[in-house]
Amino acid sequence: MKYITDRQLDALIAQWFREDIGDGDHTSLSSIPASAMGCQQLIIKEDGILAGVEVAEHVIRFFDPSLRTEIFIRDGAEVHKGDIAFKVYGKVLSLLQVERTMLNIMQRMSGIATTAHRYQSLIADTGCRVLDTRKTTPGLRLLEKEAVRIGGGTNHRIGLFDMILLKDNHVDFAGGITAAITRARAYCKENHKDLRIEIEVRTEDEIREALLTNGADRIMLDNFTPERTRAAVRLIRDWEQQNNRHIEIESSGGITIDTLRDYALCGVDFISVGALTHSVKSLDMSFKAVK
Repeated sequence: MKYITDRQLDALIAQWFREDIGDGDHTSLSSIPASAMGCQQLIIKEDGILAGVEVAEHVIRFFDPSLRTEIFIRDGAEVHKGDIAFKVYGKVLSLLQVERTMLNIMQRMSGIATTAHRYQSLIADTGCRVLDTRKTTPGLRLLEKEAVRIGGGTNHRIGLFDMILLKDNHVDFAGGITAAITRARAYCKENHKDLRIEIEVRTEDEIREALLTNGADRIMLDNFTPERTRAAVRLIRDWEQQNNRHIEIESSGGITIDTLRDYALCGVDFISVGALTHSVKSLDMSFKAVK
């Protein structure tokens, strides 16, 4: 996986099992012989994009290395109702205890990947990319970002550390667009940070000020209508031609799947969509015994 190490994933999985199993799966322990062996299969129950298979393998190995997994469908594949993604063989007690934890993360990641794929597919011909945001589940950000990537979306920034994004509150507290950008550039130079700088703007006057400052790598158009977005894109592209410098343009704020294409056709490079992660429906699937 791109962002998360095995060590980080192990720490997450350990917490997941502590949360679910506690001092023991008393239902399984009371009803299933310790020596019982069996097989369960992951059944897809609705169409979508599969994500989380690699994580599921890790979950299974972490809990019981003796379990054997037979994979049929990998991350990023289009799946349909009735597909069998994989089978797991081994101790029945282990199969029953990994079931819910493994399903929870796979359903969540697959729901995100499916949503990202749906959004990106709508604008695939425009050259515009759908971005995720920091509106993620605490503790699960790296996996949710991975799911966006698997689904064909683009990761914006992972956190506050890998890019400078000067939003409205930063601008207001800093004393304006020029002050915010100037301070950000000086900070990077003083601290030897090679970070891209993005500035959020709310008006055409703020766009002009950001361009005049000439210190941002990307301009985010916050809550612009499609009509205002087209005008803003023309303004920025005209400035680019005059100054021989490219600035990326991002649309953000209240953009839905119904309005996504309208914004992409305005000529922006990116559209950020919090809904990729903050209000996604999980993809339905189950982990059933093979008799």
